[in-house]
Amino acid sequence: MRSGYRKTLALALASLTLVAAPQTAVANAAAENLAKIEARNMGKIDAARLNKLVISASPQAAGDVVFSRDWLASQPKPSGNSEFKCLAEALYFEARGETVKGQFAVAEVISNRVKSARFPDSYCGVINQGTGRKYQCQFTYTCDGHAEVIAEPRAYAQVSKVARAALDGRAPEITDGATFYHTTAVRPSWARKFTRTARYGVHLFYRRGVQTASN
Repeated sequence: MRSGYRKTLALALASLTLVAAPQTAVANAAAENLAKIEARNMGKIDAARLNKLVISASPQAAGDVVFSRDWLASQPKPSGNSEFKCLAEALYFEARGETVKGQFAVAEVISNRVKSARFPDSYCGVINQGTGRKYQCQFTYTCDGHAEVIAEPRAYAQVSKVARAALDGRAPEITDGATFYHTTAVRPSWARKFTRTARYGVHLFYRRGVQTASN
């Protein structure tokens, strides 16, 4: 950014010089010299640093993650322990049809629960909380009475990469501390008691706290 400032300053000085003095050979030479100096300075900017600045300015990018299917496709096949498998499975059944950003948001809710004293302290624990009591669990797919069959391998491969990035801490925070979510297809009563923090695709995200008119 300092180079940009120098460039702006150089152009301003050159403009002032040309306005305040007649168009002489000396003035023209001074302006040309300033332009050459700036050109050399711009060439010294590190390409990696410049690329990082451009990426960070994008609303669809943060940290190591870019919220796109192309980015996910470029990532290596992920692997991991039971925590990884639990999160990948949850994303498959809860958000495989969601946007990439929406999938990361669902992963973040689960991660926020793991960090909260109100919920179990592991991904598998959070995801399977209440499992065994039909429709009394936290994640419906674990207690709806249907077999958990992964019938779309391509969708599972994608959410697995989301799960790996989330577990590795590579994903930015995008839900403002949400620990709850639901789809736009339902209107649970608890949603009126909490503060909505975000919406991605067909998912609405909430954190504990009273909903206000400004939210």
